[in-house]
Amino acid sequence: MVTAILIFTLIVVVATLLPLWRNPHWFVRGMDFPRLQLAAIACLLFILQLIFFDLSDPLYLTSAALTIGCLGWQLKWILPYSPLFPVEVKSAQTNAANVTLKILTSNVLTPNKNADALLELVTEYEPDILVTLESDKWWQDKLDAVETEMPHTIKCPLDNLYGMHVYSRLPLEEVETSYLVEDDIPSMHALLVMDNGARVRVHFLHPAPPSPTENPESAERDAELIVVAKSVVKDDSPIIVTGDLNDVAWSATTQMFRKISGLLDPRIGRGMFNTFHADYPFLRWPLDHLFHSSHFTIKQIKRLPSIGSDHFPLFSELVFTPEMKKQQSGEAPSQEERKEAEEVTDEKEVKVKDVPTPGK
Repeated sequence: MVTAILIFTLIVVVATLLPLWRNPHWFVRGMDFPRLQLAAIACLLFILQLIFFDLSDPLYLTSAALTIGCLGWQLKWILPYSPLFPVEVKSAQTNAANVTLKILTSNVLTPNKNADALLELVTEYEPDILVTLESDKWWQDKLDAVETEMPHTIKCPLDNLYGMHVYSRLPLEEVETSYLVEDDIPSMHALLVMDNGARVRVHFLHPAPPSPTENPESAERDAELIVVAKSVVKDDSPIIVTGDLNDVAWSATTQMFRKISGLLDPRIGRGMFNTFHADYPFLRWPLDHLFHSSHFTIKQIKRLPSIGSDHFPLFSELVFTPEMKKQQSGEAPSQEERKEAEEVTDEKEVKVKDVPTPGK
């Protein structure tokens, strides 16, 4: 038992240290994902060490100290995504004069044919905007049923797991589908006109993940996220970025995206809202995201029931409250993060001018 505990302690230490390397290799970047799981394992290991170790032995004492260090480091990243942390986005106050915006984002999983389950959620939650990822022509034919209520659309059916569709009850202007980093990975950009006439700049993203079967490094994903962040930072208009970002909320890249863009994350202080993997409860993390400018407060955010995909849908209800703009703000980037952001986009030769800027 003691030997097994030592081996698992070593594994946890290595998994904790790897992301500090900042190497873009998929395996290194992949260690950003299971921070919650690693924290749970470290906690269990420490309990076992107290039971089975003679802590007067320097080896065992060092092992226990390393385990506590790993646990503390993992908690540093994940605790902001729990009710133990102050919220970043204020809760919306009930006010009939304020205009709400309901967004349902769903990675449908192309081989999944349970379109009725998603359509039932659309009927139940009545979103103003439905965003689907991995939707091909088959999914488009099924989803077109919502056009009666959501006639404003952006459609890009693909068979490569990166198709994307947007259906909106509200008008969409200056619509553009772009391929910012990779020729077969689309993103969508538009100006959304709310019921009160306010115009919201919206970006829908689904960059490819670092993985042995797709991109061996995270460079492409990181470049797409950071170039969009850099494109919105000086825009004082209402902004929303949503989609399956193939990155966890607490990774260094997503943290850099938040800081560079100046956008807010309504999950901070509320919960993780783990949307992937729907089939494996112990292997879940937040891959589907919604970030917004300080023009909005949050009425609700929730993970919806499974539709047969490997992702759960994510439902967010924002309230347009520009009067709250000065009362909520995110973190500012450090000089090191600004420098790294430049290096990330320069490596893939992606320019801010490549990102559509609806409303400008």
